[in-house]
Order: sequence, then C-alpha cells, then structure tokens
Amino acid sequence: AHTKSRELLSLGTLALALGVAWAAYAFFDASFALGAFLGGLALNGSKFSHRVAEDSLPLRDTFAVLFFVAVGMLFDPGVVLRQPLALATLVVVIIAGKSALGYAPMRLMGQNHRTSWLIALGTAQIGEFSFVLAGMGRALDVVSGETYNLILAASLISIALNPVLLRLAPEAPR
Repeated sequence: AHTKSRELLSLGTLALALGVAWAAYAFFDASFALGAFLGGLALNGSKFSHRVAEDSLPLRDTFAVLFFVAVGMLFDPGVVLRQPLALATLVVVIIAGKSALGYAPMRLMGQNHRTSWLIALGTAQIGEFSFVLAGMGRALDVVSGETYNLILAASLISIALNPVLLRLAPEAPR
C-alpha cells in the first residue's frame, strides 16, 4: 500500500489470503475454504482493509459468480420434490430464527423498531459459510447426502428471499 501500486497491493492481498488458506490446510488439516475465510479475517484487521476491499471488487464479483456456479453444480434440485415439507420447515426456521436473533438484541441495545427490523431481516439468511460447514460435515460423514442437499436448498432459498424480506421492513416515520 505504501508503494501506491494498486497492482502490487492486489497481488500482496491475494498472496496473503491464499497463503493463510494453504497454511490452514497444510498445518492444521482445516479445509482450504476455512483457511481462506481466516485469511479474509486477517486482512480485515489491516489498516488498509478499506482500500483492499475497494481494489478487490472486480475479483470479488468474479469469485462470487464462480462460487454460485459451483454451488449450483453441487445442488440436487430433486430434494425440493422429495422433501418439500422438510425444506419449507428449514427455511422458516432459518428466517424466523435468524430474524429473532437479530431483532431482540438490537431492541435490547435501544435501537428503534425500523433499524432493528432492517438488521433482523437483512441477516435472515444463511450464506456461504454454511456451504463450507455442510461440506465439512459431508466429508466427515456426519451429514447425509440428503441433509447436505437440504442445507444447500435452504441456503439458496433464504439468500433469494432476502431482498424480498428487506422490502417488508417498516418505513421510517416521516
């Protein structure tokens, strides 16, 4: 960052993130994905994190597309037909549970009703990290293939419903 070279900062960021991911995999037998998450946490603590985030937007968008393509290739859409009640129950539990876990603490901290609802509905999904955890559970044979597909389906549905839920947040008083 001190060299004022955007390319060097991007390269250093990528090297650090991949290095931490590889180290977590090689030395601690963690998944590469978990290591990449830890690399992101390390970068977040940097005083240059905002600049790194801004400069890495094109990479982030590219990897987001690749991520969802990969998840789409892993997902078995037949689970929607085989287990519709279980899937619907799981989605309701995710949305209601995470909304409650977001709303209650915000109100307890004195936030207004609208802000509390925005936080609650904005976090009423399970995201990318759930795929990592479900994949680890599958690899360790503690999660069945059907349960894995239910988790993927519920995650995708909760992510897709999130923008709709945010529109349900109460309007600010005028």
